[in-house]
Amino acid sequence: MPRPSAAPSHVFVEEVEVEGHIIDSLILPKILDLIIAAGGKFRIKQISIGQARNDPSYALVEVSAPSGELLEEIVDSIGDHGATPTNSQDCRLVEADIDGAFPEGFYSTTNQRTEVRRDDHWRPVADQEMDCGIVVDPASGDARCLPMTEVRRGQSVVVGHMGVRVFPVQRQAGVHGFEFMNSAVSTEKPKGVAIRQIARELFDVRAAGGKSAIVGGPAIVHTGSGEHLCQLLRRGYVGCLLAG
Repeated sequence: MPRPSAAPSHVFVEEVEVEGHIIDSLILPKILDLIIAAGGKFRIKQISIGQARNDPSYALVEVSAPSGELLEEIVDSIGDHGATPTNSQDCRLVEADIDGAFPEGFYSTTNQRTEVRRDDHWRPVADQEMDCGIVVDPASGDARCLPMTEVRRGQSVVVGHMGVRVFPVQRQAGVHGFEFMNSAVSTEKPKGVAIRQIARELFDVRAAGGKSAIVGGPAIVHTGSGEHLCQLLRRGYVGCLLAG
């Protein structure tokens, strides 16, 4: 659990570690950006950069926030990008109380390789799929992704981010510098023109007295965009949010 520091301002602190190709895959900069955007602060306590192209890097980052609740939100958010608390605990399991519904606060999966911690050991999650829950067999400890419609009463479901770690896709050896930008889902493609056009349309619709609707999904949370969407809602640029 996040702990308050000895400072009189009661800053809450958590240490996380990130490893892999975290520099050239821009994973570490993304994590640091998410911390700042969410209202937290960071201090890199230790970093080791791989000397050769295929060598992994490692960073130990101290994350701080003015409240335990905010710190927990930040740690949950950066966890989807591979940041793992150093004081990891076993994942929390809650039984589904009805068919076709996960327990409140269930962990929503990404499409990245994921592991859960049980009995002090990290176990791979099978059938990896986005927007699912993770069901764990209490007897064997085996974990797998399961769509909400397939969950059955009594199954043990992972709740919260504790004891869950994600391995983001990293640069592959042999891939040319910016070849990854050819992907249809690359987040590094220039989007300035499209963003300005959408912003203008939101402005024009509000000025004309109309309303704009956003159909959102877990990506809003995974990318740390929740507060930005809240601002659009508060200021009337978005009049309706449709989300499952």
